[in-house]
Amino acid sequence: MLRGPGVLCKIAAMARIVQLLASPVHRYVGRPADGPAPAPPDELVEEVRIRANLGIVGDRYFGKQAHRDASVTVIAQESLPRGVGLVQVRRNVLTTGIAVDELVGSVLVLDSGAGPVRLLVGRPANPCAWMDVTVGPGAWKALRGRGGVRCRPLTDGILRLGPVDVTVDR
Repeated sequence: MLRGPGVLCKIAAMARIVQLLASPVHRYVGRPADGPAPAPPDELVEEVRIRANLGIVGDRYFGKQAHRDASVTVIAQESLPRGVGLVQVRRNVLTTGIAVDELVGSVLVLDSGAGPVRLLVGRPANPCAWMDVTVGPGAWKALRGRGGVRCRPLTDGILRLGPVDVTVDR
């Protein structure tokens, strides 16, 4: 189906939201060799509330001017080693069945049962040297081109763990 400047595509795979992270604290401060600050016990959540142009309510980047175009980060579980999740990579949404790194310049629409949430995929979320500390030696290089994407939320909504309907507006 043609729509606007691009093509609207429905992802047919069995896509899921595997983890959600909304952390009020910055954990990667200082030098990677010193290790990250401790994680708060409640940063992995079952649902997140997203506000258009502001980000995830309760997250460290919510409403920050410098992060409005990148306030929601999404990464594919397929890009990560087994057992690695959002606590290690500091992204907000961990999915499976969605090739998120291929979506730069698109609008990713996720509906986990509470209505669609539209995310403008602006740029890659490039890995940093911290990945060698939190994921394992060599992760920084291994995650290049597979570190997820930074998004600006275009609509208010809620994302929940579990199955998710996915549409990509190119």
